[in-house]
Amino acid sequence: MALLGFVDNFIAVIAQSVSLWQFLTARFALAIPLVVGLALLGVGTLRPRRLWAVGLRSVLVASGIMCYFAALAVMPIAQALAGLFTSPIFVLILSAALLRRRIGPWRIAAVALGFVGTLIVLGLGQAWPGPVMLLPVLGGALYACGSLVTRELCAEEDTLAMLAGIWVTQATLGGAMLVWLNLFPAAEITFLTRPWTWPMAEALPYVALQAAVSVAGVFLLIRAYQWGEASQVSALEYTIMIFGPAFAFLLFGTPITGQMALGILLIMAAGVIIAVRSA
Repeated sequence: MALLGFVDNFIAVIAQSVSLWQFLTARFALAIPLVVGLALLGVGTLRPRRLWAVGLRSVLVASGIMCYFAALAVMPIAQALAGLFTSPIFVLILSAALLRRRIGPWRIAAVALGFVGTLIVLGLGQAWPGPVMLLPVLGGALYACGSLVTRELCAEEDTLAMLAGIWVTQATLGGAMLVWLNLFPAAEITFLTRPWTWPMAEALPYVALQAAVSVAGVFLLIRAYQWGEASQVSALEYTIMIFGPAFAFLLFGTPITGQMALGILLIMAAGVIIAVRSA
């Protein structure tokens, strides 16, 4: 979480010159040699045991992360993280609804607390959150589904195989979107509608940094989900809500308002309750 909280701050810098889709494909080209190198060194294997399970997980997690990346281009990292890290709440709800696991009053209260915290961080005091503000929340829901699939269907899969699955899925979706945007250009150029751009020398160092640090961070995160209970590991992911805004302040001077801080504390409290009661 410390690694990801640091490197995710540079998405907003990347968004100034290239699209989300170009970033994903370029990052894939830079990151996949690192993943293959780890496999050649004997760290793991790239061959999944159940291709369909790894494929399902890859689509869910990759889509969730793309929603989060898109949000980072238009809002402070604290707000984007608050939306994404509703994922433990969704994990708990889905565990009860789909897996028939019992949740007591404490964890029900945690869901309510986390929901209130999310609304506070997203700025409910000013107006009801619009579609763009809810984008990272959609990412959190998709990420939660991927987290459950990781634990229930991919516990025996190799970490490198699942890591490669995310990169391949994101690059495939990114490449498809780039083809579409070059064939049918958008009227307004944004992080989501910009076609392939040359040169990309300005963004390339940050893309390379994102690729290298993300490989390390996501590798550790996938391993944690394989070894631990999904609700507990997802609660520990809340620490990125400290690291992300802290690095944003140190690197770019981005302030954290009192309202954001209150919402973040409520969301983190919900995560702690979920972790303790799940144990």
